[in-house]
Parts: sequence; structure tokens; C-alpha cells
Amino acid sequence: MTATERWLLPAGVEEILPPRAWRLDALRRRLLDLYWSWGYDLMFPPFIEYLESLLTGVAHDLDLQTFKVMDQMSGRLMGIRADMTPQAARIDAHVINRDGPSRLCYLGTVLRARPEGVSTSRSPLQVGAELFGHEGEASDVEVVSLMLETLRTAGARNLTLDLGHVAVYRSLAAQAGLDGEVERELFDILRRKAVQEYQRALAGLDLSEAHRQRLASLVDLHGGPEVLDRAREELDGSGATVEVALDRLSNVADRVQGQYPELQLHFDLAELHSYHYENGLVFGAFHPGQGQALARGGRYDGIGEVFGRARPATGFSADLKGLLECGDDGGVDHRQGGIFAPADDDPDLAEAIDRLRESGERVVQSLPGAKQSPEECNCDRVLQRQAKAWIVTTV
Repeated sequence: MTATERWLLPAGVEEILPPRAWRLDALRRRLLDLYWSWGYDLMFPPFIEYLESLLTGVAHDLDLQTFKVMDQMSGRLMGIRADMTPQAARIDAHVINRDGPSRLCYLGTVLRARPEGVSTSRSPLQVGAELFGHEGEASDVEVVSLMLETLRTAGARNLTLDLGHVAVYRSLAAQAGLDGEVERELFDILRRKAVQEYQRALAGLDLSEAHRQRLASLVDLHGGPEVLDRAREELDGSGATVEVALDRLSNVADRVQGQYPELQLHFDLAELHSYHYENGLVFGAFHPGQGQALARGGRYDGIGEVFGRARPATGFSADLKGLLECGDDGGVDHRQGGIFAPADDDPDLAEAIDRLRESGERVVQSLPGAKQSPEECNCDRVLQRQAKAWIVTTV
């Protein structure tokens, strides 16, 4: 290994350096203040847990994303978290143990075995919120709204909200009598948006013409609000589950649009992101020019059952590092500039530095014998002695 190779980071793992690190932390503080103002309680789950606790009741996809290590103290297999949502579900069900709704938020690094998309990080700084204990439309609206407020706080504008409902595909697959393996194969094809491959797969199945047409129609049921009207026509006769899902989509969309009239709405009944994990309304927010969602979420009722309490649940998450690139920073303090002070033992200088720091200024004092300029210390002002006083002047 060469000297250069020793400093290389693994693919998809990055470090955050100044001044970007200050911008990131400023945004972190603004978001946590936002969640507090909405009544969400902050939690810090462990970075590593026993594997059976970390992955119990969640999708196989998350298992594949999870790094495994052996605990040398217990001899048991442990996992490094790839998503904090299952941890929130465990804490709600087993630790908080509240009968009514509970609201939790979190922010921390997760680690993934592979990136979720092109040029995405394998070590996202995941920020999100979860609402447990309520299954009505109001909790979906609240979580979607909080996700949008998160993006607005980060400076994102001209957002598009993508909405879908996992129960539509689940119900159509069940009515068609698809077994678990075939259902998963079709899901994988739909998730990749491979339309021709999906049509060929449907053609090879022993289905009634009505079931085949309903399943085939999903790939075209995407677009503006008119999609829901087309869905009611093309999926007519699919039963109450589909009707309820479409009504839920329509009602949530109307209520969110009422709060955010400038928001662009897009519906996609073949949107099955985290299909094996979520089981109701799913949503994502997109920014012009970016192919990956800035934030995603959905309903995952019953996930806490394995911990003893099958609670309704909905939530969202985003990569805080990705949010920095999505807009104008929303007024985030970049913490640029400062005051450069000389290396001097003058008590009056020490007093002046203390006063400046107490007032909120950033003061960098030079060290004896050090060759350092104000520019190197990111300082735009200097502290100079004039007559008998120390005065701040511009560089």
C-alpha cells in the first residue's frame, strides 16, 4: 500500500470538512428546533445492536444493507444500524410504552453495505421523525407536512411531492392469487420501472384477463391528480381495499395541497419504495434537477408487534448531508469570518478577547512563534492595539 492509498476512504464514505461542517451543524440545530416546536421528542439510539433486535420484523432489503460484526464479549452477532426507523419502533413499543400517540425524532449516522442510488452516500447522516399510535389521515398529513417543513428549512424550493399507496399493488396481487415469490419478482421489476420486462412477466402468468389488465395498468397510473380518477376507472371492481387506498391518497393530497398551494403533486401507483417494509401511504419529495428523493417516508403499521405492541406508525427520513445541496441554505448561519488576535500576554488583550467571545464573536489568538495570517484562520478582522485600547479593525 502506497502512502497515498493509506489516506483513501472507502467508496461511498466521506468526511465533512470546514466550512461545510459548520453549515451542516447549523442546519442540524435548526431542524431539531423545528421538531421540538412540533412536539417531537429527541432520541439517540445505539449505533450498534444485537442483530435479532435490530432486524426483527423488518424487510430482507435492510438485512442486506446491514454490516454484521461479532461481539467479542457475548459471542453474539451484532449489526451496525442501516436505518433508525426500526430502532424508533422498538423504543416506542418496548421503552416508552405509551398508550396514546408518541412523536420521536432522531439524527445520527447510519452505515449501509451498498449505496441506495448513484452517487449516494453509504454513511448518511440520517434525520427523521416518526409518529406512533395513530392510524388516521391526520397523522399522515402531519408527517408529510413536517417533511416539507424540513426541506423548506434547508432552503429547498419548487418541490414535487410524490405519493403512492402500497396497498393497491398488494391487494391486486392477492386477488390475482400470486404466490409470495412471484409477487416479489413483479415488485422488483416495478421498482426498477422496467415496463417491457413487467409486461412480459405478466404475459407468462396464468391469470384471468381482468387481473392481468389491472396489474398491467399500474405502470401507466402516474402523473397529476387526474391519475386518481383514471385509477378508479381502470381498477373498478378491485374491491374495498383499493377504494380505501385511493380515497386516502386523495384526501391526504387535498389537505397537504391546502397547506402548501405552491407544491407540485405527482401520483405513482407503481411507486413501491420499501414495499416489504411499508404497508400504506408512501411519499417522497423531489427537487428539480435531482433524480434521487431528498426525503422519503410512509406508513408501516404493525412493525412494533414483534416487540409486543402492534402500533400504527408513519414517518420520514432524509440525509442531512444531502439537504445541504438542495437549496439556498434557508438562512443557515455559515459561521464565516472572525477576529484574529496577536500572541500577547497583555491582560487588557485577554479581557478584550473574553468580552468579544461572550458577545458571540469568534476570536482566534495567534500562538507565540507561529507563522499564521488572519486569512488562514478564516478571519476578516483583527484585534489591534491603538493608543491604550484594543480595537477591532477590518483586514
